[in-house]
Amino acid sequence: MPEISFVVPMLNEADQIRGCLGRLQAWRALGDEVIVADGGSDDASVAIATPLCDALTVSAPGRALQMNQGAARASGNMIAFLHADTHIGAGAREEILAARDTWTFFDVRFDDERWPFQVIAWFMNTRSRISKVATGDQVICVSRALFLAAGGYPDIPIMEDVALSKKLRRDSQPRWSAAQVRTSARRWRCKGLVRTIVLMWVLRFAFFAGVSPERLVRFYR
Repeated sequence: MPEISFVVPMLNEADQIRGCLGRLQAWRALGDEVIVADGGSDDASVAIATPLCDALTVSAPGRALQMNQGAARASGNMIAFLHADTHIGAGAREEILAARDTWTFFDVRFDDERWPFQVIAWFMNTRSRISKVATGDQVICVSRALFLAAGGYPDIPIMEDVALSKKLRRDSQPRWSAAQVRTSARRWRCKGLVRTIVLMWVLRFAFFAGVSPERLVRFYR
């Protein structure tokens, strides 16, 4: 039985998935498993991913649905939900295993070292440590028993990571990790730095104020 099961959701990630899964081969060599949860990609993603993972699930698109499908195939004591554009080093393995009875997530830094992205990362990390609410970029790692007890990811089209964190923190306090993960700044570059910051804060505030995820995802798109 593997200690850690990585669940990697993807949808048309042909440009990213080879590098992501390639980096996880070191974890597979240690006995961990990698499960790719595809949301119906129509590019080369599935063909690229298949030889680099232990299992591949296919479902309708939707990150919560995909990650729940992947988690259902997981056999590890810990499940780590990893985005295709996020890099987690093998040195984080001890941090994940140390949280085997609870859950953890990581501080994030961007692959763009310019100062605005350093500031954004600092605010993201500080907010998460205070609120005990993580985003998907921070690689949520949770014991399989705790994940199942929480009912998995809520079936909502947006803010699924925030909703899961709120459920997990009710029953178990996260273990703080000293490790960092590196994630892509492509969303910020594509949509614009200021626009993305404003958008994410508006979405987060509206979600906590009770606006339905269905309305939020229409606004986001």
